[in-house]
Amino acid sequence: MLTSVDTDLLRVLADPLRLRIVTLLAEETLCSTHLIEETGARQTNLSNHLKVLRDAGVVETEPCGRFTYYRLKPDGIATLAGQFADLAETARATAENNVKRSCP
Repeated sequence: MLTSVDTDLLRVLADPLRLRIVTLLAEETLCSTHLIEETGARQTNLSNHLKVLRDAGVVETEPCGRFTYYRLKPDGIATLAGQFADLAETARATAENNVKRSCP
């Protein structure tokens, strides 16, 4: 059983604005103008967060004329979810088997 989580991806998604962006992009592909309207973030702040999400492989871009659209790449999120599911299964097995380290 896997008992670790991708801490880099977790750190990326821990930021409230990035999590909001990911949540919005899970529902539809949006351009930065839409994301600014939905989040209330400033353009430069939003651009910085989108770069972090792109670099982490969470979102991908699609140029469309003078706009850039962003869409969520579900594989990274699914991997993280699977890692948490594995952790939960390990914790369940530990509790059922009453696994504990003895004190010195």
